[in-house]
Amino acid sequence: MINRVEKLSLLSEMISFAKGDQELKPIEYNFLLSIAKQLDICREDFDYLIENPINYIHLNSHSERIVQFHRLVLLMNIDNEKDPKEILRLYNYGLRMGLSHESISRVLYLMESFPNKIVPPDVLIDIFKVQYN
Repeated sequence: MINRVEKLSLLSEMISFAKGDQELKPIEYNFLLSIAKQLDICREDFDYLIENPINYIHLNSHSERIVQFHRLVLLMNIDNEKDPKEILRLYNYGLRMGLSHESISRVLYLMESFPNKIVPPDVLIDIFKVQYN
């Protein structure tokens, strides 16, 4: 299980990803707030992170990194806008997390074939299992 600082780091990373060069859209804010609640982070702390990001903390658990990558994929596709820069940023986030470039590329390729570009968790896990073994 990840600790509070790691949870705040994950949220901060997701907020940074969602903001890009602009402010959070309401749909992104609500999605991120729901993630904060899942991580047991209160709204006040979440709102604080929006204006005061914290440094990235590398997760030791491979499975936690896969879950975080999946959250980022969901976040990227939540507004149904396709931005090549965002896809590149997601790819780079995955690499920085220590995920294999083959798995990341496969997820990004396959997401186009799913409704709303939402890769089911079991498919995503299978993709990363192949590279992890």
